[in-house]
Amino acid sequence: MNYWLFKTEPGCFSFDDLKKRPDMTEHWDGVRNYQARNFLRDTIQVDDRILFYHSNIPEPAIVGLASVVRAGYPDTTALDPNGEHFDPKASVEKPLWYMVDVRYGKPLNKIVTLERIKQNPLLADMPLVNRSRLSIQPVTVQEWQIILTMGGVTG
Repeated sequence: MNYWLFKTEPGCFSFDDLKKRPDMTEHWDGVRNYQARNFLRDTIQVDDRILFYHSNIPEPAIVGLASVVRAGYPDTTALDPNGEHFDPKASVEKPLWYMVDVRYGKPLNKIVTLERIKQNPLLADMPLVNRSRLSIQPVTVQEWQIILTMGGVTG
C-alpha cells in the first residue's frame, strides 16, 4: 500500500462533493502534469490511501481521508473537445492522460493546515512543504502517521 496527497480546489471539487457522489466514489480526472500522470498510470493502486488536500484557498489544508478503488485508466475527459480538460493530442489509441477512482473515507477531526505542516520539522521533506505544484504527491508512512495524529484520527 502506498500513501498519497491529492490536491484539489474546493470550488472545483471538494471533499464534501466526493461524499455526495454515488457510493461516495468519483474518478480523479483532469490531471495535466506528466509526473502526476505517471503516478496515476504506473504507481497508484487499489487500496492506496489518500490525504485529501484543499488548495488555492486562504488556509490550504488536509481535510480528510480517501482511498483508491480503481487503478489508473485513460482519462476520457481529454477526448471531449467541449470539455475543460480536452487535449487534442490525446486519442483512444494513444491516451496521454490517466485517472483513478477514489472513495471518500472520513474527515479529519481537526484539519491540518499547510501552516501547521510547515511548522512540524518531521514533515520538512514533504513535497507539499517544498513548494511542489504537483496535484498528486507521494507521502511516506511516517508522514501519513504524523498527519493522522495531527488530524486527530486513526487510519
